[in-house]
Amino acid sequence: MGKKGKKKNKPKKISAKKERYMKFRKEKPSSMTVAMPDLSEEQVQLKRLDQQKIDNFWRTYRRPPQRFVNERKAKSKR
Repeated sequence: MGKKGKKKNKPKKISAKKERYMKFRKEKPSSMTVAMPDLSEEQVQLKRLDQQKIDNFWRTYRRPPQRFVNERKAKSKR
């Protein structure tokens, strides 16, 4: 019926290609921790000002109206 249980004790064979390129593999850390640098008072104020300007821009920004497809072109694409 088959070979049952004979290969359990044999170690798994690693391909030659895998073995050759194993040295180029790098260990990847499971989680990266990023610590933001401490900002001076002046930098904090600048950052806050910039954020306010960006928020104000998005609040007042009016997107240009959508372009409508030419009816003749729309008919030809149907």
